[in-house]
Amino acid sequence: MTGNVTIKLVQADIPEDANIIVGQSHFIKTVEDLYEVLVTSSPVIEFGIAFCEASGDCLIRHDGNNKEMEDAAVENASKINAGHVFVIAMRKGFPINVLDRVKNTQEVCRVFAATANPLQIVIAESEQGRGVVGVIDGFTTKGTETDKDIADRKRLLRDIIGYKR
Repeated sequence: MTGNVTIKLVQADIPEDANIIVGQSHFIKTVEDLYEVLVTSSPVIEFGIAFCEASGDCLIRHDGNNKEMEDAAVENASKINAGHVFVIAMRKGFPINVLDRVKNTQEVCRVFAATANPLQIVIAESEQGRGVVGVIDGFTTKGTETDKDIADRKRLLRDIIGYKR
């Protein structure tokens, strides 16, 4: 079978002070398994999950522990509208805190992005449906860090965020 493919960009809508994870999975229980991953990762994390079912009823399945985050996940999944894509919107936690557990969820095939930056999802659309080709995460680089930039980065990680000692 041959046909045409159209490439489109979808702009993610990330709530203020939130991060988004966009990935691909393969099974209806994705929402329940990702819910367990997130809810057990931190007692304060707020999140919503949406999953675009690719067969059967082809519904956007969703869950979460925060209505705003759940609504954001559903809104982004609706805009992406590609089979087996999931969206996690999260606040009071960072992707680094959950990403390994998300990627190790049995039905997760890949993660396209985990960011708070402006995010565009590159979509390929055919007669059959839509799929994610890739993402545009943030902006292009403006140069190479200087000694001052290196010191600032280390201060951010050690003194401000506390990720390094």
